[in-house]
Amino acid sequence: MEPGRLSVVPDRTETARGTRSPRARRLSILGATGSIGQSTLDLVARQPKEFEIVALTAQNSVAELARLAVKHNAAYAVIGDATRFAELKSLLAGTSVKPAAGPEALVTAACEPADCVMAAIVGAAGLEPSFAALAQGSRLALANKECLVSAGSVFMAEVERQGAELVPVDSEHSACFQLIGTGEPSAIEKITLTASGGPFREWSRERLEKATREEALRHPNWSMGAKITIDSATLMNKALELIEAYHLFPVEPHQLSAVVHPQSIVHCLVAFADGSVLAQLSEPDMRTPIALALSWPARMQAPTKRLDLAEIGQLTFEPPDEDRFPAMRLAREVLARGETAPAVFNAANEIAVEAFLAGRIRFLDIARSVENCLEQADRAGVIAPAACLDDILSIDHEARRLAAIALERLS
Repeated sequence: MEPGRLSVVPDRTETARGTRSPRARRLSILGATGSIGQSTLDLVARQPKEFEIVALTAQNSVAELARLAVKHNAAYAVIGDATRFAELKSLLAGTSVKPAAGPEALVTAACEPADCVMAAIVGAAGLEPSFAALAQGSRLALANKECLVSAGSVFMAEVERQGAELVPVDSEHSACFQLIGTGEPSAIEKITLTASGGPFREWSRERLEKATREEALRHPNWSMGAKITIDSATLMNKALELIEAYHLFPVEPHQLSAVVHPQSIVHCLVAFADGSVLAQLSEPDMRTPIALALSWPARMQAPTKRLDLAEIGQLTFEPPDEDRFPAMRLAREVLARGETAPAVFNAANEIAVEAFLAGRIRFLDIARSVENCLEQADRAGVIAPAACLDDILSIDHEARRLAAIALERLS
């Protein structure tokens, strides 16, 4: 096992068993205007005495960021687009909220003293702020996939070096985080993540060739941002989550699998050496794993629908079709290739999803272009060992260049 993979959260038993400080918990949210940020603030608004908002950030949504910062009495509001600073400053005039702008300001916001930082910036843009937040040695509630997919070993080594708490926010990894606490790591035989199957689960390959942007964005169960919704439709989301799980939990690639579960009620199953299989169940509402990340080891109230299995009637499971949806096959190949192949995989997918949303390529071209980019990167020697975040960012940049070339061939 690599350092940092044996435990998701460092041993803080005395803190967990002690009496919680009566003061409000200081919370920063990186990516406050996205779906995870909004759900986090919904929970905070229901228990305002429990939380003190330190910093809220967004990339472009200036008006919404200003509104949320004032509503939640944040100390800082930071917009990633430096050209929007004057607008943000004007919107916050006469309030106590301090405005800032630009990529460096995002990193500074992540470093403001806080008990918990919610890392919810989508994409590789969240790498630097999330890494910076670890330096506090406090809790990082991780909703940014790229930290583990693109920079897994480097990121987990930094978690260990800084002595930070890392609590996953993805519903599947949150479920697994809860389940493996019931057994010794050496007793884990298999971790199975569940996938809804997205809106195209029953579509033929011929029909998928003509799938539109609007059809792909109609997720049957979850309300998420456009990028994650498209990833769910291609099953790329599950492929990325398999890579995340490899870095988070004490297992090898052959111990990871996924199953399609259309109801999205069971989020993860863990099989143990004695034949037991434990599952975590809840309604498909991101406020459940967010609440756990904010309050662990305690559990806070969340206004989610309570699970009624009799009402649901049945839970079904089926293997993913890797002919129509090759993303998970690619993820296994990427894990086997190792080094920075996952970073290339992630960058190529981001570029391909952007192109699909812009109408430049077809739905099935997303996976095709990702596979092509991986092949090109391997031949060009782009896939190589990485020792630090700068290495990851450099490879991410080159992978995006190769992905753009791959897309030109498909467009």
